Amino acid sequence: MAVAPSAFRCRAFPQRSAGVLLHPTALPGPGLIGTLGAEAHRFVEALAAGGFTWWQVCPLGPTGYGDSPYQALSIFAGNPYLLDLVDLKHRGFLTSAETAQVQRGADHHTDYGRLWHELRPLLKLAGARAAQALSNEASFLQYQAEQAPWLKAWCQFSALREQNSFAAPSTWTVTVADPALCAEAAALQFLFAEQWQALRAHAQRHGIRLLGDEPIYVSADGCDVRAHPQLFQLDAHGRPTAVAGVPPDYFAEDGQLWGNPLYDWTAHVADGFAWWRARVLHDLQLFDAVRIDHFRGLCDYWSVPAGAPNARGGAWHDGPGLAFTQAMGDLPLVAEDLGLLSPGVDILRHASGLPGMAVLQFGFGGSADNPHHPDNVTADRVVYTGTHDNDTLCGWLATTTPEEQANLKELLGAVDDVAAALTTAVLRTPAVCAILPAQDLLGLGSEARFNTPGHPQGNWTWRLTDAEFAELTRSLPTWRPRLAQSQRLNA
Repeated sequence: MAVAPSAFRCRAFPQRSAGVLLHPTALPGPGLIGTLGAEAHRFVEALAAGGFTWWQVCPLGPTGYGDSPYQALSIFAGNPYLLDLVDLKHRGFLTSAETAQVQRGADHHTDYGRLWHELRPLLKLAGARAAQALSNEASFLQYQAEQAPWLKAWCQFSALREQNSFAAPSTWTVTVADPALCAEAAALQFLFAEQWQALRAHAQRHGIRLLGDEPIYVSADGCDVRAHPQLFQLDAHGRPTAVAGVPPDYFAEDGQLWGNPLYDWTAHVADGFAWWRARVLHDLQLFDAVRIDHFRGLCDYWSVPAGAPNARGGAWHDGPGLAFTQAMGDLPLVAEDLGLLSPGVDILRHASGLPGMAVLQFGFGGSADNPHHPDNVTADRVVYTGTHDNDTLCGWLATTTPEEQANLKELLGAVDDVAAALTTAVLRTPAVCAILPAQDLLGLGSEARFNTPGHPQGNWTWRLTDAEFAELTRSLPTWRPRLAQSQRLNA
């Protein structure tokens, strides 16, 4: 049943609005990866000039093997790679000569090998200097005290990971963390928190709200499983007995084998979801609203036996359901309810009062009531032209099927710029919020795709060139009339 624009109200989106999806790593700048520095602040200003309300990002945690922000080594810690080196230089933690060694080259994509071999040692140096310089500063001491429930475990994990040559935790032989390495890790987290809060304050001054992403699962080799083994399905040696994934779907014919440890939901229910509440409330210190990635896993989840070659042999099991969302309370959350869903997922989302998602690229195949088709998108949705997992809009249009092409023509008629017409169609839906990836605002093709699910290599590397960023910030203000008109149409 369609939901009228005036009939849906939620904490995350008190009124209809629009935003842009762009992960900070994809920002331009002089360094090897996008940061929380000057370009991030300029992007906020351009969003405000265009009448946008939201900046959506992917998870901000420290990445491990595969470089995916959805496989972070900690769901509480920030990624030091995102630290603005200019700020660290101004504060005396790095020198000009040192930062000059990690300058962006001719390749506009992020080279994670260079990050590991060149940027990581430089950040370690900055962390060691900051730990010494800040050791008696009240703000640093207060930060460590306030964040102690997760920070101590992360610092010990970070230190031990280095002391054990970055091997998998199950193989570690050194078990006593080096205090100096722990202090270094704490200092880097403090600097990340300061830079992020400075960016958030800048966003608030310009009326821009930040939308974060909460991966439902944690990394098998990360800090969280080691710190709280009782909350996961593990054997006596701490190894997962089953792992997460999804069955065959639009993205992958063998399904997606994520490999994350699955939760022992009985243990979470027993303590009132205390760990989950802590992580969501922590994220809400960083963001104004949070998307729960793979919301389906709270209703029912795909369990794959550990060691399986792909996700085909898994089975569905019941998740915690409404007990979870009731434990979270009335928080500004969004349910990522994409993919093949059981009927219970929609029931759970509605009972929880959360907005779901619609993705235009999924809307032109299947039955006439396809919920992703612009004509069927309801007010209780956040609508996207595409997400970080999709091809760009222009890339998708180049590969559409005859069925999709016929449905596109039926919706749009004869138009010169199909991508632009589709963006307008998205903005005209009654959805509570519309999110447009930066690549689609620029009309970029498949070369700008950020992630291809089921393909472990070559993801997360796309980055704006200086020229593209200049074009983006120059063009964003031109969106203000279109956004204003779309909100009037569905007010």
